Amino acid sequence: MNISENQAAESQSVGITKAAILNRVIAKSIDFLIIAALLEIIPRAGYFIGLAYLLIGDGLFEGRSLGKRLIGTRVILCETGKACSFRESIIRNFIFAIGYIIFGILRVIPLIGSFFSIIIMVIILSLESLIMLGNEKGMRLGDEIARTQVVEEALTVEVTN
Repeated sequence: MNISENQAAESQSVGITKAAILNRVIAKSIDFLIIAALLEIIPRAGYFIGLAYLLIGDGLFEGRSLGKRLIGTRVILCETGKACSFRESIIRNFIFAIGYIIFGILRVIPLIGSFFSIIIMVIILSLESLIMLGNEKGMRLGDEIARTQVVEEALTVEVTN
């Protein structure tokens, strides 16, 4: 067993639980709704702000995008268990960013562009979901590349006197 396997085993023993697939889907859906709202509210700048949020969102709030924060999940580094940084967030979400950029390019073509851009996004989401379903730790391709994992947020209770 190498060092990273030891650390992974230790992180499993301290109560880190992989995030439920439904929670991950809901959190990412919230993030996509935020991006869509930015795109509609601020047409030109919203596209680039949405792209930036898509890339760095998981590096916000100690490894939680807004969707993950609302649902109670977090992205951690597999080796250390520390919160995902902006660097890992960009790496793990780069695949979604490619789909978003293609969406932005194709959507300017009337009718057929929107159709093809939606098809491409559905293919990317489907492939990532299938990889996540087949992985023991629930890691999608972006997680494998960035060496991250989405876990349930530990509930903490503060006791006041």
